[in-house]
Amino acid sequence: MILMGDLNSTVDDRGLDPLTSQLNVAERGFAFSYPAALPVARIDQVLARSAGVSHIRTLPATGSDHLPVAARVTLDPLPPSGRLAP
Repeated sequence: MILMGDLNSTVDDRGLDPLTSQLNVAERGFAFSYPAALPVARIDQVLARSAGVSHIRTLPATGSDHLPVAARVTLDPLPPSGRLAP
């Protein structure tokens, strides 16, 4: 599972604990994305389960109030049973 988008919080925000305690967050990268004119906060997130998020970065402005974000996501191989654990 991959969850990405404007979560209006940094990954350190306690309000995101239900997500960040269950999902992998980016290991590297700042990706300050808001506001686009002078980014000071990383509130656009990429989180994953059964995948690693190894790098997150911003892309050039597009006219939005947020900068776009790109991430390197590496899918974990399926276990021998071919099924994901619950």
